[in-house]
Amino acid sequence: MFTPHSLTIALLMMITSAICWGSWANTFKGVKNYRFELFYWDYAIGIFLISLVLGHTMGSTGHDASSMVNNVHSADASNMVSTMIGGAIFNLANLLLVAAIDMAGLAIAFPVSIGIALVVGVISSYALQPKGNALLLGTGVVCALIAVVLDGKAYGSLASTGRKVSNKSIVTCIVSGVLMGLWAPFVARAMTKGNTLGPYSIAVFLTLGALLSCFVWNIYFMKKPLVGEPVNFADFFRGPASGHILGLLGGVIWGTGMVFNLVAASFTGVAISYAIGQSAPMVAALWGVLAWKEFKGAGSKAYIYLLLMFVSYCFAIALVARANG
Repeated sequence: MFTPHSLTIALLMMITSAICWGSWANTFKGVKNYRFELFYWDYAIGIFLISLVLGHTMGSTGHDASSMVNNVHSADASNMVSTMIGGAIFNLANLLLVAAIDMAGLAIAFPVSIGIALVVGVISSYALQPKGNALLLGTGVVCALIAVVLDGKAYGSLASTGRKVSNKSIVTCIVSGVLMGLWAPFVARAMTKGNTLGPYSIAVFLTLGALLSCFVWNIYFMKKPLVGEPVNFADFFRGPASGHILGLLGGVIWGTGMVFNLVAASFTGVAISYAIGQSAPMVAALWGVLAWKEFKGAGSKAYIYLLLMFVSYCFAIALVARANG
Protein backbone atom coordinates (compact mmCIF):
# COMPACT_ATOMS: atom_id res chain seq x y z
CA MET A 1 0.00 0.00 0.00
CA PHE A 2 1.41 3.37 -1.00
CA THR A 3 1.60 5.96 1.78
CA PRO A 4 3.65 9.19 1.73
CA HIS A 5 7.08 8.91 3.34
CA SER A 6 7.78 12.63 3.58
CA LEU A 7 5.89 15.74 4.64
CA THR A 8 6.39 17.26 1.18
CA ILE A 9 4.61 14.40 -0.57
CA ALA A 10 1.82 14.37 2.03
CA LEU A 11 1.26 18.12 1.66
CA LEU A 12 1.24 17.84 -2.14
CA MET A 13 -1.40 15.10 -1.87
CA MET A 14 -3.55 17.23 0.46
CA ILE A 15 -3.27 20.32 -1.72
CA THR A 16 -4.19 18.18 -4.73
CA SER A 17 -7.15 16.88 -2.73
CA ALA A 18 -8.41 20.40 -1.96
CA ILE A 19 -8.04 21.42 -5.62
CA CYS A 20 -9.93 18.29 -6.75
CA TRP A 21 -12.75 18.83 -4.25
CA GLY A 22 -13.05 22.48 -5.18
CA SER A 23 -12.86 21.88 -8.93
CA TRP A 24 -14.96 18.81 -9.79
CA ALA A 25 -18.18 20.84 -9.97
CA ASN A 26 -16.79 22.67 -13.01
CA THR A 27 -17.68 19.54 -14.95
CA PHE A 28 -21.35 20.11 -14.11
CA LYS A 29 -21.11 23.82 -14.89
CA GLY A 30 -19.66 22.85 -18.26
CA VAL A 31 -22.68 20.74 -19.22
CA LYS A 32 -25.33 22.55 -21.25
CA ASN A 33 -29.03 21.75 -20.92
CA TYR A 34 -28.43 18.56 -18.93
CA ARG A 35 -30.26 18.05 -15.65
CA PHE A 36 -28.19 17.49 -12.53
CA GLU A 37 -30.22 14.40 -11.61
CA LEU A 38 -29.04 12.75 -14.84
CA PHE A 39 -25.49 14.07 -14.59
CA TYR A 40 -25.25 12.61 -11.10
CA TRP A 41 -25.54 8.98 -12.22
CA ASP A 42 -22.32 9.30 -14.20
CA TYR A 43 -20.70 11.20 -11.34
CA ALA A 44 -21.57 8.46 -8.81
CA ILE A 45 -20.20 5.77 -11.12
CA GLY A 46 -17.04 7.84 -11.59
CA ILE A 47 -16.28 8.18 -7.87
CA PHE A 48 -16.69 4.42 -7.35
CA LEU A 49 -14.60 3.42 -10.35
CA ILE A 50 -11.66 5.67 -9.48
CA SER A 51 -11.70 4.38 -5.89
CA LEU A 52 -11.46 0.82 -7.21
CA VAL A 53 -8.68 1.73 -9.65
CA LEU A 54 -6.58 3.55 -7.04
CA GLY A 55 -7.28 0.84 -4.48
CA HIS A 56 -6.03 -1.90 -6.81
CA THR A 57 -2.97 0.11 -7.87
CA MET A 58 -1.71 2.53 -5.19
CA GLY A 59 -3.46 0.55 -2.46
CA SER A 60 -2.01 -2.78 -3.55
CA THR A 61 1.68 -2.03 -4.15
CA GLY A 62 2.64 -4.72 -1.64
CA HIS A 63 1.15 -8.05 -0.66
CA ASP A 64 1.26 -7.51 3.09
CA ALA A 65 -1.67 -7.14 5.47
CA SER A 66 -2.03 -3.43 4.66
CA SER A 67 -2.79 -3.95 0.95
CA MET A 68 -6.40 -3.17 0.12
CA VAL A 69 -7.65 -6.69 -0.65
CA ASN A 70 -6.02 -8.17 2.47
CA ASN A 71 -7.30 -5.27 4.56
CA VAL A 72 -10.86 -5.87 3.36
CA HIS A 73 -10.61 -9.58 4.18
CA SER A 74 -9.40 -8.88 7.73
CA ALA A 75 -11.67 -5.92 8.58
CA ASP A 76 -14.90 -6.19 10.56
CA ALA A 77 -18.07 -6.33 8.46
CA SER A 78 -19.63 -3.74 10.78
CA ASN A 79 -16.96 -1.26 9.70
CA MET A 80 -17.79 -1.83 6.05
CA VAL A 81 -21.49 -1.26 6.75
CA SER A 82 -20.71 1.85 8.80
CA THR A 83 -18.65 3.29 5.95
CA MET A 84 -21.41 2.57 3.41
CA ILE A 85 -23.96 4.32 5.64
CA GLY A 86 -21.61 7.29 5.77
CA GLY A 87 -21.41 7.16 1.96
CA ALA A 88 -25.21 7.19 1.67
CA ILE A 89 -25.49 10.24 3.93
CA PHE A 90 -22.68 11.98 2.06
CA ASN A 91 -24.41 11.20 -1.23
CA LEU A 92 -27.67 12.87 -0.21
CA ALA A 93 -25.71 15.91 0.98
CA ASN A 94 -23.75 16.04 -2.27
CA LEU A 95 -26.87 15.67 -4.41
CA LEU A 96 -28.36 18.67 -2.65
CA LEU A 97 -25.08 20.54 -3.13
CA VAL A 98 -25.21 19.93 -6.89
CA ALA A 99 -28.84 21.10 -6.89
CA ALA A 100 -27.78 24.25 -5.07
CA ILE A 101 -24.96 24.84 -7.58
CA ASP A 102 -27.58 24.53 -10.31
CA MET A 103 -29.72 27.18 -8.61
CA ALA A 104 -27.19 29.57 -7.08
CA GLY A 105 -23.74 28.89 -8.56
CA LEU A 106 -20.40 27.65 -7.27
CA ALA A 107 -19.39 30.79 -5.39
CA ILE A 108 -22.49 30.57 -3.18
CA ALA A 109 -23.34 26.88 -2.87
CA PHE A 110 -19.92 25.58 -1.85
CA PRO A 111 -18.99 28.07 0.91
CA VAL A 112 -22.49 28.06 2.44
CA SER A 113 -22.91 24.28 2.37
CA ILE A 114 -19.40 23.35 3.48
CA GLY A 115 -19.33 26.20 6.00
CA ILE A 116 -22.43 24.73 7.64
CA ALA A 117 -20.82 21.27 7.40
CA LEU A 118 -17.76 22.59 9.23
CA VAL A 119 -19.95 23.93 12.04
CA VAL A 120 -22.02 20.74 12.34
CA GLY A 121 -18.94 18.51 12.10
CA VAL A 122 -17.08 20.35 14.85
CA ILE A 123 -20.07 20.45 17.21
CA SER A 124 -21.09 16.82 16.67
CA SER A 125 -17.51 15.56 16.97
CA TYR A 126 -16.96 17.49 20.19
CA ALA A 127 -20.27 16.24 21.62
CA LEU A 128 -19.32 12.63 20.90
CA GLN A 129 -15.70 13.04 22.02
CA PRO A 130 -14.82 16.25 23.93
CA LYS A 131 -11.31 16.59 22.57
CA GLY A 132 -9.44 19.72 21.60
CA ASN A 133 -9.38 23.33 22.77
CA ALA A 134 -13.01 24.32 23.33
CA LEU A 135 -12.32 28.06 23.06
CA LEU A 136 -10.52 27.74 19.73
CA LEU A 137 -13.18 25.36 18.42
CA GLY A 138 -15.97 27.71 19.47
CA THR A 139 -14.24 30.69 17.88
CA GLY A 140 -13.70 28.68 14.70
CA VAL A 141 -17.40 27.79 14.58
CA VAL A 142 -18.35 31.46 14.96
CA CYS A 143 -15.97 32.43 12.13
CA ALA A 144 -17.50 29.75 9.90
CA LEU A 145 -21.00 31.03 10.63
CA ILE A 146 -19.89 34.59 9.86
CA ALA A 147 -18.45 33.36 6.54
CA VAL A 148 -21.78 31.69 5.69
CA VAL A 149 -23.72 34.88 6.49
CA LEU A 150 -21.33 37.01 4.42
CA ASP A 151 -21.65 34.65 1.45
CA GLY A 152 -25.43 34.87 1.80
CA LYS A 153 -25.21 38.66 1.80
CA ALA A 154 -23.09 38.54 -1.36
CA TYR A 155 -25.74 36.33 -2.98
CA GLY A 156 -28.50 38.73 -1.94
CA SER A 157 -26.67 41.58 -3.65
CA LEU A 158 -27.20 39.86 -7.02
CA ALA A 159 -30.81 41.07 -6.92
CA SER A 160 -29.53 44.53 -7.84
CA THR A 161 -28.33 43.13 -11.18
CA GLY A 162 -31.79 41.89 -12.09
CA ARG A 163 -30.89 38.23 -11.51
CA LYS A 164 -33.30 36.06 -9.55
CA VAL A 165 -32.22 35.28 -5.98
CA SER A 166 -33.70 31.98 -4.78
CA ASN A 167 -34.47 31.39 -1.10
CA LYS A 168 -34.89 27.70 -1.97
CA SER A 169 -31.24 27.53 -3.01
CA ILE A 170 -30.07 28.85 0.38
CA VAL A 171 -32.31 26.37 2.23
CA THR A 172 -30.94 23.60 0.01
CA CYS A 173 -27.38 24.67 0.87
CA ILE A 174 -28.16 24.63 4.59
CA VAL A 175 -29.73 21.15 4.50
CA SER A 176 -26.83 19.91 2.40
CA GLY A 177 -24.35 21.36 4.90
CA VAL A 178 -26.05 19.77 7.91
CA LEU A 179 -25.97 16.34 6.23
CA MET A 180 -22.41 16.90 5.00
CA GLY A 181 -21.34 17.39 8.61
CA LEU A 182 -22.94 14.14 9.78
CA TRP A 183 -21.42 11.40 7.61
CA ALA A 184 -17.83 11.60 8.88
CA PRO A 185 -18.43 9.88 12.29
CA PHE A 186 -19.51 6.72 10.46
CA VAL A 187 -16.21 6.67 8.59
CA ALA A 188 -14.23 7.58 11.72
CA ARG A 189 -15.72 4.53 13.46
CA ALA A 190 -14.53 2.25 10.65
CA MET A 191 -11.01 3.67 10.96
CA THR A 192 -10.74 3.35 14.75
CA LYS A 193 -12.93 0.49 16.09
CA GLY A 194 -12.10 -3.22 16.02
CA ASN A 195 -10.43 -4.55 12.88
CA THR A 196 -10.25 -1.30 10.98
CA LEU A 197 -10.40 -0.35 7.32
CA GLY A 198 -7.43 1.38 5.68
CA PRO A 199 -7.70 4.57 3.59
CA TYR A 200 -8.09 2.81 0.23
CA SER A 201 -10.72 0.41 1.59
CA ILE A 202 -12.58 3.31 3.19
CA ALA A 203 -12.74 5.09 -0.17
CA VAL A 204 -14.14 2.00 -1.92
CA PHE A 205 -16.90 1.32 0.61
CA LEU A 206 -17.75 5.01 0.99
CA THR A 207 -18.22 5.44 -2.75
CA LEU A 208 -20.05 2.11 -3.04
CA GLY A 209 -22.52 3.29 -0.41
CA ALA A 210 -22.91 6.55 -2.33
CA LEU A 211 -23.52 4.75 -5.63
CA LEU A 212 -26.08 2.31 -4.19
CA SER A 213 -27.94 5.08 -2.39
CA CYS A 214 -28.49 6.81 -5.76
CA PHE A 215 -31.22 4.22 -6.34
CA VAL A 216 -33.07 5.88 -3.45
CA TRP A 217 -32.00 9.54 -3.33
CA ASN A 218 -31.48 10.26 -7.01
CA ILE A 219 -34.57 8.40 -8.19
CA TYR A 220 -36.59 10.43 -5.70
CA PHE A 221 -35.22 13.72 -7.11
CA MET A 222 -35.83 12.49 -10.66
CA LYS A 223 -39.51 12.03 -9.78
CA LYS A 224 -39.82 15.08 -7.52
CA PRO A 225 -37.17 17.55 -8.71
CA LEU A 226 -36.29 20.71 -6.81
CA VAL A 227 -36.27 22.63 -10.10
CA GLY A 228 -37.99 21.83 -13.39
CA GLU A 229 -40.08 18.91 -14.57
CA PRO A 230 -39.58 15.23 -13.60
CA VAL A 231 -37.10 13.21 -15.64
CA ASN A 232 -36.70 9.46 -16.22
CA PHE A 233 -34.04 6.97 -17.24
CA ALA A 234 -34.94 7.36 -20.91
CA ASP A 235 -33.75 10.98 -20.62
CA PHE A 236 -30.45 9.70 -19.22
CA PHE A 237 -29.84 7.43 -22.21
CA ARG A 238 -30.82 10.23 -24.58
CA GLY A 239 -28.38 12.58 -22.88
CA PRO A 240 -25.42 14.08 -24.75
CA ALA A 241 -22.15 12.15 -24.82
CA SER A 242 -20.43 15.23 -23.41
CA GLY A 243 -22.74 15.12 -20.39
CA HIS A 244 -21.85 11.49 -19.65
CA ILE A 245 -18.13 12.10 -20.13
CA LEU A 246 -18.11 15.19 -17.92
CA GLY A 247 -20.14 13.38 -15.26
CA LEU A 248 -17.62 10.52 -15.13
CA LEU A 249 -14.75 13.02 -15.14
CA GLY A 250 -16.32 14.94 -12.25
CA GLY A 251 -16.53 11.72 -10.26
CA VAL A 252 -12.94 10.79 -11.05
CA ILE A 253 -11.73 14.21 -9.91
CA TRP A 254 -13.66 14.11 -6.63
CA GLY A 255 -12.75 10.47 -5.94
CA THR A 256 -9.05 11.15 -6.51
CA GLY A 257 -9.27 14.00 -3.99
CA MET A 258 -10.93 11.72 -1.43
CA VAL A 259 -8.30 8.97 -1.74
CA PHE A 260 -5.40 11.45 -1.60
CA ASN A 261 -6.82 13.14 1.50
CA LEU A 262 -7.36 9.85 3.35
CA VAL A 263 -3.90 8.55 2.45
CA ALA A 264 -2.12 11.80 3.36
CA ALA A 265 -3.90 11.90 6.72
CA SER A 266 -2.14 8.65 7.67
CA PHE A 267 1.14 10.62 7.65
CA THR A 268 0.25 14.13 8.82
CA GLY A 269 -2.67 13.42 11.12
CA VAL A 270 -6.31 14.26 10.66
CA ALA A 271 -6.13 17.89 11.87
CA ILE A 272 -3.81 19.12 9.11
CA SER A 273 -5.47 16.97 6.45
CA TYR A 274 -8.92 18.20 7.50
CA ALA A 275 -7.86 21.86 7.48
CA ILE A 276 -6.33 21.75 4.01
CA GLY A 277 -9.22 19.67 2.64
CA GLN A 278 -11.75 22.16 3.98
CA SER A 279 -10.17 24.90 1.88
CA ALA A 280 -11.93 23.35 -1.14
CA PRO A 281 -14.88 25.80 -0.94
CA MET A 282 -12.43 28.67 -1.42
CA VAL A 283 -11.17 26.97 -4.59
CA ALA A 284 -14.77 26.50 -5.78
CA ALA A 285 -15.65 30.12 -4.99
CA LEU A 286 -12.67 31.34 -7.01
CA TRP A 287 -13.83 29.23 -9.97
CA GLY A 288 -17.31 30.71 -9.63
CA VAL A 289 -16.14 34.32 -9.42
CA LEU A 290 -13.21 34.30 -11.83
CA ALA A 291 -14.00 31.60 -14.40
CA TRP A 292 -17.81 31.53 -14.51
CA LYS A 293 -18.34 35.26 -13.77
CA GLU A 294 -21.19 34.49 -11.35
CA PHE A 295 -20.95 37.97 -9.82
CA LYS A 296 -20.50 39.92 -13.03
CA GLY A 297 -22.12 43.35 -12.66
CA ALA A 298 -22.95 42.81 -8.98
CA GLY A 299 -21.11 45.91 -7.76
CA SER A 300 -18.35 46.50 -5.24
CA LYS A 301 -20.47 45.60 -2.19
CA ALA A 302 -20.82 41.98 -3.34
CA TYR A 303 -17.07 41.62 -3.80
CA ILE A 304 -16.40 43.13 -0.36
CA TYR A 305 -18.73 40.53 1.16
CA LEU A 306 -16.92 37.79 -0.76
CA LEU A 307 -13.50 39.02 0.38
CA LEU A 308 -14.63 39.11 4.01
CA MET A 309 -16.12 35.64 3.56
CA PHE A 310 -12.75 34.32 2.37
CA VAL A 311 -11.00 35.85 5.38
CA SER A 312 -13.56 34.52 7.88
CA TYR A 313 -13.48 31.05 6.39
CA CYS A 314 -9.69 30.93 6.47
CA PHE A 315 -9.75 31.93 10.14
CA ALA A 316 -12.32 29.20 10.83
CA ILE A 317 -10.19 26.50 9.20
CA ALA A 318 -7.01 27.65 10.97
CA LEU A 319 -8.70 27.78 14.39
CA VAL A 320 -10.31 24.36 14.07
CA ALA A 321 -7.03 22.81 12.92
CA ARG A 322 -5.13 24.52 15.75
CA ALA A 323 -7.67 23.36 18.33
CA ASN A 324 -7.23 19.74 17.24
CA GLY A 325 -3.52 19.94 16.51
